[in-house]
Amino acid sequence: MRRGSLEAVNLRRRSLLRGMLAAGGALAFGGCATGGSTSSARLSGGRISVRWLGGGVVELATPDYKQIAYSDAWIWHNAGWTQFSRQKPPEYATKEGFVQYVAGKKPEAVFVLLTHDHLDHIGDYFEMLKGLADAGLPVMSTGQSDLLRRGLIPEFKKAGLDNTKIVSNGGGGMNFGGVSKHGAMTAHLVPAVHSTFLAYPAAGFMLDIGGMRVYLSGDTDLFGDMKVLGERYQPNLAVVCAGGGPFTMGPEEAARACQWLGVSQAIPVHYAHNAFTHVEAGEEFRRAIAQIAPSIGVTVMKPGDTQVIAA
Repeated sequence: MRRGSLEAVNLRRRSLLRGMLAAGGALAFGGCATGGSTSSARLSGGRISVRWLGGGVVELATPDYKQIAYSDAWIWHNAGWTQFSRQKPPEYATKEGFVQYVAGKKPEAVFVLLTHDHLDHIGDYFEMLKGLADAGLPVMSTGQSDLLRRGLIPEFKKAGLDNTKIVSNGGGGMNFGGVSKHGAMTAHLVPAVHSTFLAYPAAGFMLDIGGMRVYLSGDTDLFGDMKVLGERYQPNLAVVCAGGGPFTMGPEEAARACQWLGVSQAIPVHYAHNAFTHVEAGEEFRRAIAQIAPSIGVTVMKPGDTQVIAA
């Protein structure tokens, strides 16, 4: 082929490639526009009930308790009450009491969100799911996909549970950026910087419930992409680990996380449940917020306390 002809062919090839890339980019952006599950507008007008169950575990519900979510599942074995000199009420003291309590609410959906497999988060998980399912309650769980569809399969079987029926998305759970829905609730999986026993990724959640979006940190350190999570998901409330010590970020880092997330309200958790954290962490978090992001409202709770939060 003559040199001029070769250059002409190469020019046509480059033009064709540029056209294909442009078309691909348009399709990619179009896919993001039509298939995205997040909104740039922050939710408003919502209202939920939040109850701290000790450690990093919280119960969230719509005001009528028709939609109930649990961030992790360490309930009757939860050791986070002792340092506060509080005794567990009957609904959290035993599996039977817990199941009876939830059944009495007559919920339309119960969503159990598992952040990772450390015992202060997963300690009562399988018994909890089994008890609620056996009582005929509409319970579903979700979390990081590989943990739930592979890592914990032996434990599901040992508990007499079929993960394909009790874990969202047909047993697949979700991965980062993914979505799980149950009842009127929607959960998005987001990263956490933490370790796990089985080496599957630790996670946090963005949970839509009661017209609000709640960031549930699980166990994590402060990390820069919290700014991106704030921009992407626009949460109203952060329920954030603040105990510090050997395992998670402390009060000041948790306050910075809330600033980066752009929330208007925050609740510190994951403290005073082991020998390395103390009851003062909640007030230390409040003081840190006052210095770092004074516009954020802080609710410091004790285990068993219930607070109604409005967006």
